[in-house]
Amino acid sequence: MARTPSNMVPIGFSAPSFELYDTKSKKILKSDNLFGEKCTLIMFICNHCPFVVHVNKEIVKMANEFQEKGISFIAISSNDIKNYPADDPKKMSDTVINEKYTFPYLYDETQQVAKNYDAACTPDFYIFDSNKKLIYRGQLDDSRPGNNIPLSGSDIRTVFNCVLESKEITLNQKPSIGCNIKWID
Repeated sequence: MARTPSNMVPIGFSAPSFELYDTKSKKILKSDNLFGEKCTLIMFICNHCPFVVHVNKEIVKMANEFQEKGISFIAISSNDIKNYPADDPKKMSDTVINEKYTFPYLYDETQQVAKNYDAACTPDFYIFDSNKKLIYRGQLDDSRPGNNIPLSGSDIRTVFNCVLESKEITLNQKPSIGCNIKWID
């Protein structure tokens, strides 16, 4: 199991726009219509990565808790499906159902969106404020497959709560760790 860290792009980075196929609604969705009133979590994930499988339930739990508070969740898979067929859009649709995703799960066929965001791993988390400026990038929490630390979503929950309470984000931002994005040859 490869352990690739986030690239940790600079705070203040502007969210690049995109239009991608949503495996949940079966429509092309525009990022401009997906961003939340308070902030937006963009997650680069996939179906097969054990690091993503490990955090799926916590992501869904947080979405159920925070979406109604003006925070949007957007999941994107950018993996090469020729060499990693477990990540193809049909199987992404199955994941939406099986994991009970309440948010779009977008397919980045050309991998251009992952490149525009400088995404490196799955899961890779980015939080943008209401002006689409990066306020957080890094890990969900300290839990990893096999390290016996319970999932809590503590790092991302802290950022969400700071946004909702209009407080400064002083959290030490640590890179996410996961499988590398499977780039097309």
